[in-house]
Amino acid sequence: MRLARLGRVLALVDPLLALQIESLINMALWLVLLVVKGFALGDAVLRKDEFFVAADKQNKVFWLLLLGVFLLLHLLFQQNMLFNMIGTVAAIVYLVDVRPTLQSMQQR
Repeated sequence: MRLARLGRVLALVDPLLALQIESLINMALWLVLLVVKGFALGDAVLRKDEFFVAADKQNKVFWLLLLGVFLLLHLLFQQNMLFNMIGTVAAIVYLVDVRPTLQSMQQR
């Protein structure tokens, strides 16, 4: 009985409306990931190179290139999920692992 009711409700949903909702969700997710990558890159730009080396977290040039390239790929290839996922993982690693270490070193 519930499945029949669900089927009737789904039959009433306009396929075009469903595509528009999906498109809005994808655009919002794309924008959120762009902001995360931009924030990570901006934070890396503001940190001093000495802190990266002292924290043993690669170096500043490595993080700037990694984050910058994937931010650029995010903008250029909007539909390529592979580049988007790799870049998002890199930005999250920076924000979760590298950034707190650099912040603690800067406060000393």
